[in-house]
Amino acid sequence: MKTETRTVRVLASAQVLNGLGVAGTVAAGSLLVASITDSETLAGLAQTSSVLGAAALALPLARLTQRGGRRLALSVGYLSGVVGSLLAILGGTTENIFFMLAGTFCVGAASAAGYQARFAAIDLATNETRAKQLSLVVWALTVGAVLGPNMMEPSGNLANNLGLPRLVGPYLISAVTLFFATLIIQVFLRPDPFLLAQERNTNIQEAKKSTKHALSHIKVNQRALFAIAAIAIGHVAMVSVMVMTPVHMAHVDVTLTIIGLVISIHVLGMYSFSPIVGSLSDRIGRVRTIQIGVLILLLSTLISGFAAADDAVTLGVGLFLLGLGWSFTLIAGSALLAESVSAEMKTSAQGASDLVMNLSGAGGGALAGVIIGTLSYGWLCLAAAIPVAILGVWSQRINRE
Repeated sequence: MKTETRTVRVLASAQVLNGLGVAGTVAAGSLLVASITDSETLAGLAQTSSVLGAAALALPLARLTQRGGRRLALSVGYLSGVVGSLLAILGGTTENIFFMLAGTFCVGAASAAGYQARFAAIDLATNETRAKQLSLVVWALTVGAVLGPNMMEPSGNLANNLGLPRLVGPYLISAVTLFFATLIIQVFLRPDPFLLAQERNTNIQEAKKSTKHALSHIKVNQRALFAIAAIAIGHVAMVSVMVMTPVHMAHVDVTLTIIGLVISIHVLGMYSFSPIVGSLSDRIGRVRTIQIGVLILLLSTLISGFAAADDAVTLGVGLFLLGLGWSFTLIAGSALLAESVSAEMKTSAQGASDLVMNLSGAGGGALAGVIIGTLSYGWLCLAAAIPVAILGVWSQRINRE
């Protein structure tokens, strides 16, 4: 028990720093790309490349875990985020879009490491402690992720004092916080929870299936396919609206402090109620929980879509609901997926789910830039609502089966 508690504390500490660094770059990345390219249409590329980075690193980090344990995989993920932050600073300072996007791509790797840290928290857990330990690491990410966007103004002042553009300030913060996250994992995550769990369970060999095999299985499994769709559609709606909100607000010269506050409220909605959402999903069922998420997401797009660019209060409410709806579809969708596939398919199916989720989010972020550049933020919210509404209709059929 002592080892389990220490492991969770170490992971939680690293996650606070990870959330603080990565979340602070979300709004800054979009604004930097828009500034460098002088095009709002391309602003979504920052989040797109970040999500692609998370997708690209998800499976390699899982393989690194198999080979060398959690300490190796998490360190590589966080350190990639440090390199990405430095590249983004270089890109923002020299107005080089290629360095900028390479930087955001690598910062996405830190997000992939954050996802894996939640699994690391339960490597040594029992059935009685698993949910509690997982929730502690999720809450730790919440702390950093909420504080991160509020660092935009002070980090911008720091960048100015160093003779750098204000918008690279959040990347200065992420470079430092992700470096210390790497250091914490390397020094204090001992013994390695994954390797220790393997030692304790030497007779247990988990059957492995390839991601391609898992996707083929999901295609003919209606409940698993619906679960993947719920995760992916919720993520597309969340990413596409969230990533363009700072650009929408910047139209009327809203301060970085206010923009950061709105994004912080959004992140609060994403993570802070996750234990309650999980409990609700256990009580009323996965599909009904997804249906609640659909309604919340539709309400979010309605509120946000009609909000003026300088109406931070209404946008804050809309973005909070956007994060909360995402939490419902992600948590209930993930639980439904786990229940809908066989035990030997579970790990590869979850990997496939993360891959589809991140690739969908990347596509949504890129398309969002095109929509807001050619039409408006209101039209973007309408476009995000369409697949969510289709998911709601689909859920009625799944519920009857």
